Amino acid sequence: MDHRPVTVPDGAAGMRLDAFLARRFPHLSRSAAARAVRDGHVSTTDRALKPSSLVRAGEDLRLTMPDLLSSGPEPDVPDVVHEDPRLVAFSKPPELLCHPVGAQFAWSLIGLARKRFPGEELRLCHRLDRDTSGVILLARDLEADRHVKAAFKARQVRKTYWAIVRGSPDWDAIDVDAPIGDDTTSPVKLKRGVVPDGQPARTRFRVLARLEGVTLVTCRPETGRTHQLRVHLTHVGAPILGDRLYGQPPEVFLSIYEGRPLPDLPSRLLHPRHCLHARALHVPHPDGHTVHIRAPMPGDMAEVLKRAGLTPAGARSGSPGW
Repeated sequence: MDHRPVTVPDGAAGMRLDAFLARRFPHLSRSAAARAVRDGHVSTTDRALKPSSLVRAGEDLRLTMPDLLSSGPEPDVPDVVHEDPRLVAFSKPPELLCHPVGAQFAWSLIGLARKRFPGEELRLCHRLDRDTSGVILLARDLEADRHVKAAFKARQVRKTYWAIVRGSPDWDAIDVDAPIGDDTTSPVKLKRGVVPDGQPARTRFRVLARLEGVTLVTCRPETGRTHQLRVHLTHVGAPILGDRLYGQPPEVFLSIYEGRPLPDLPSRLLHPRHCLHARALHVPHPDGHTVHIRAPMPGDMAEVLKRAGLTPAGARSGSPGW
């Protein structure tokens, strides 16, 4: 890879370029960032840049500082599952970031999408966790982006997920209305939980198939709290297979985070990532109609179901939308 793409987020608009780079990459001092700009290691397609240039929301920067480039192979562009003049949707595979974060380079869906549609100002309308697979929607113009994000905020977008959970829940369908906030009892700072003073959170769950040791569940979140499905499924006794944080003692996640994974980690998790898939989105389109977008079940989850006695075709036969 000859350069690293970095897109300026909306919240950074108006910052000096050297200050933005120093904030984006904590190992860079502001003076080092300014020197990189002056040496020609930071560029964009439509203007010359100086350390004092004010960055613009959505602007694509090209960075050629050697320590920020990737040494790994470029992954394939994910499959397109919907395309029209205003919107495009991909089927995000697990282990792919939606947007690059941190100082260490990682391939991201937004970067690969811009390779698939060069010259377009594609914008992510929402995000999925790195481990979560499924439908991810991008806007092809600024007004479409604003429209879809407003629809997400107003809860006008209907989201459907598939989860493979451990064991066999003692319910066939359940509506969970339980507030979510920081789990202050956990040594893992990012862990969330059902807490009395948390933000309102509601999810509907329905069993699609009970199998050997696992259950396939359809999830319909009616709010959008961080880790909502993972927290609510654990709350009702059905943690997601492969989840490192929920349904496990804290030493499991901490051992991974600290780079000293427990020797019995595979037998604890039973799968390399949490088995959660964003199956479908029903989205109010900026042109006035509604689009229904689905992503097929990824291969790793299909294999779990096959080993447990259900084929991918059988999983698809279940209604994901009620």
